[in-house]
Amino acid sequence: MKISPMKIRLNFLIGLVLGVIVLSMALLALVWTPMNPLQMDVIHRLNGPGAGHPFGTDEFGRDVLSRIMTGAWTSISVAFMTVAFSVVVGTAIGLVTGFFRGWVDRIVMLLNDALLAFPGILLALGLVAVIGPSKMGIVLALGVAYTPKVVRIVRGTVMSLRQREFVEASRALGNSATYTMLRHVLPNAIAPIAVFATSMFGWVILAESALSFLGLGVPPPAATWGNMLSAARPHLATHTYLSVIPGAFIAMTLLSINLLGDALRDWLDPRMAH
Repeated sequence: MKISPMKIRLNFLIGLVLGVIVLSMALLALVWTPMNPLQMDVIHRLNGPGAGHPFGTDEFGRDVLSRIMTGAWTSISVAFMTVAFSVVVGTAIGLVTGFFRGWVDRIVMLLNDALLAFPGILLALGLVAVIGPSKMGIVLALGVAYTPKVVRIVRGTVMSLRQREFVEASRALGNSATYTMLRHVLPNAIAPIAVFATSMFGWVILAESALSFLGLGVPPPAATWGNMLSAARPHLATHTYLSVIPGAFIAMTLLSINLLGDALRDWLDPRMAH
């Protein structure tokens, strides 16, 4: 299906603007927030959005805007570390098994397929239950859960590339298998890896929010979008803003990532554009 360059640029622009907003909030939270996101003020608890608190206060009187900003950094940092872990480990395994094949490939892919049989979030839930709820525990659990998908993508790409003429030419020149794999095969596999990593970034943010919502994420009182949604459940009918605001930021972040990922895919795949 052909997609016009104008639509690709529009998707990229909208995704970029939304992404910059969320990323700016996350980075700003490292050095400044309007108020201390952990400071309680029971006298002003459950106050709606107003001049002093643009997004209102929660059930403990904490500033929702400050907690949204802190939660943005938590979600983005967890997603970045998880994607980096999965891409590095998954690419290394997929590259070696796809290029050299043999009995090692069969054993590794047997284990990989066994992990793929479990839904990613279910596998992460089990791992977090064993490791314990913490930031690095979530990164490790989600990293292990999503690495098999990266292995499958990279292996399939490498198996296709290893039959190409430039690989045969490299071998004919006397280059070693390792040199050919790293110098010629890996660079040509970067495009599908980059597109998949972009999509995975959104999945990880959603999974981290889900784990936090279930009480298996970063432990309170630290702010995450997921545990803010969980804390808002008793107040859905009376103080809707407590659930709408973090939910809106999760949706905005996922929309940004999806638009950027679609634009990246369309740019890297010449068959998608005129």
